[in-house]
Amino acid sequence: MSRLPVDAEAIRSLAKILTETGLTEIEIAEKDSRIRVVRAPAAIAPATYAAPVAAATPAAAHPAAGTPVSVTPATADLSKHPGAVTSPMVGVAYLSPEPGAAPFASMGQPVTAGQTLLLIEAMKTFNQIKAPKAGTLTQFLVASGDPVEFGEVLAVIE
Repeated sequence: MSRLPVDAEAIRSLAKILTETGLTEIEIAEKDSRIRVVRAPAAIAPATYAAPVAAATPAAAHPAAGTPVSVTPATADLSKHPGAVTSPMVGVAYLSPEPGAAPFASMGQPVTAGQTLLLIEAMKTFNQIKAPKAGTLTQFLVASGDPVEFGEVLAVIE
C-alpha cells in the first residue's frame, strides 16, 4: 500500500480557513489528490437579547419590516415547553418572506396550526417552519438573519 504525500502546510491553511469562516468542512482536489479537512462544529453561544421587562416596554424593531418582534434568550426550560417550535435543520432564520415585507407572524397574535412562522435558509433553499398547533405566539427566540442549529427553540406558542 503506497502512502500519499501529506502537504501539512495545505492542511494548516485549510484548517485556518475553517476557523476564520466558521465552516465545519472544506475540501480541495487536484488531479489525483484530494485533501479534506473536517472539524466538529463549535457550539454556538446563544446570543444575548434584552427581554421585554413589562408589556408597556416597546419590543425590538423587526429588522426587515420595522414591526415589533420580541426576542428572548433561549433557556433549557423552553426546550421542554409543549409549545416550543424547534428548528428541524441548521441554517439562517428569516421572519419575513423578503426584506422590507411584513413578518409571517407577530408576537402576541394568534396563529393557526400549519401557519408559516418563519423561514430557514439551508443550502440556498428556503424552508417554511410552520406552527405545530394553534395558539398565541408568545415568544420569538431568533431574529431575522440569525444562524440556527438543529433542535434549537425558535418560538413558543401558548
